[in-house]
Amino acid sequence: MGATGRLTTVVVMRTEPSPGNLPAREHLPAGNAGTPVLDVVIPVYNEEKDLQPCVLRLHEHLARTFPYAFRITIADNASTDTTPLVAARLEAEIPEVRSFRLEQKGRGRALRTVWSASEAPVLAYMDVDLSTDLNALLPLVAPLISGHSDLAIGSRLARSSRVVRGAKREFISRTYNLILRGSLQARFSDAQCGFKAIRREVAQVLLPLVEDTGWFFDTEMLVLAERAGLRIHEVPVDWVDDPDSTVHIVKTATDDLLGVWRVGRALATGSLPLDRLARPFGDDPRDREISGVPKGLARQLVGFCVVGGLSTLFYLLLYSGFRTFSGSQTANALALLVSAVANTAANRRLTFGVRGRDRAMKHQAQGLVVFGIGLALTSGSLAALNAATTEPSHSTELAVLITANLAATVLRFLLFRAWVFPDRHDESPSTVVASHTPAVPAGPASPVYATAPQSPYGTTHSPHDHRTWGDATMQLQPVRPNDHDSRNAR
Repeated sequence: MGATGRLTTVVVMRTEPSPGNLPAREHLPAGNAGTPVLDVVIPVYNEEKDLQPCVLRLHEHLARTFPYAFRITIADNASTDTTPLVAARLEAEIPEVRSFRLEQKGRGRALRTVWSASEAPVLAYMDVDLSTDLNALLPLVAPLISGHSDLAIGSRLARSSRVVRGAKREFISRTYNLILRGSLQARFSDAQCGFKAIRREVAQVLLPLVEDTGWFFDTEMLVLAERAGLRIHEVPVDWVDDPDSTVHIVKTATDDLLGVWRVGRALATGSLPLDRLARPFGDDPRDREISGVPKGLARQLVGFCVVGGLSTLFYLLLYSGFRTFSGSQTANALALLVSAVANTAANRRLTFGVRGRDRAMKHQAQGLVVFGIGLALTSGSLAALNAATTEPSHSTELAVLITANLAATVLRFLLFRAWVFPDRHDESPSTVVASHTPAVPAGPASPVYATAPQSPYGTTHSPHDHRTWGDATMQLQPVRPNDHDSRNAR
């Protein structure tokens, strides 16, 4: 569209100390009043009637209440009515309003494009119907400005939220969030509320991992952020349902369930490089209170103890089952073998954060060596018990085995940490952080630029693929208007 400005940006790649590719969170400085701190994106498709009232109301609210410079960006998703003309008129009349057009549908595609090209340090979006009360906007972005959180979401399911909507939408929303909790272990309460914000440096690293370009975009972004350990702030909202919403509930629900399956499979196989989203150790003030302790040791100890406790229960159940048809030595060997394989796999993923299949067989082989040491300790304890007592009771056997396992556990952790899963962060001379420089001034009838698309689950670099990056710039690739994604017909 003729009034649409040219949105360009560059990504500066710089080195940061390992571990973690994201810098420590800091409070954003007040800075130049002319530089927008907040960029609120409004994705629209055929919203010629609601767009102008929405933008005027949002602009009035921000001008009256928001203490920083701001911008409102209209992201037109291939509208076929007069929405582009309305957006162009608003851009011409209001200095804080920008607009651009995508020739493809998909809310996720629009958000990815605008957020990737924006120079504002805090990025947000809201639905054009403004169902969410705008008084929640400042509480939404304040934790991101202060450096307290990485993402923020409005929640209609919080206890103090006030929501007006029909029973059908209420049921669908709560059922969907229960599915997320049960299948993806999500802890956030509301994935689909159209009221979210993210810090720019987080978006630059997180968005390339998000594959969906439609309505599931929000959920996928939140699940990956949560699994990576990023902090998500939730804000209770007052929300009134829009009876004229154009969302196709059945198709959206189907696509969302397919997205849940895809993301769940990717998380289960470890194909997502979530390590690149890690914050540096010491970003949390509680980390600094631990003096003289190697980085990550406290977390690994907790994880190892939890896995060890569950493995011990699993082992005892197996031993009791095998003992019903075999001798004590055979039952102990079988139970320890099965539980050792499960223990190594659990510690590999949960305690030491090793994802993917790289060196998985080697780790299991090393784990079996550790298993051999545990077998020697427990078998020796049983042999000593049988030598001392002709017919030891089952409870006595269990007590001896528990004691022997405790002794083996200490040695197992030391061997896991130093030999099986050593800390390899020091081998990497640097990691990568993406940050923006201000966008090039707008020009007429210019193409929109965004980050180059990539396959999030197949072509990203492994956490063990160590490379040295010098200071360099990377020109962002243009979004091709005629590209068509058959998975997102919206």
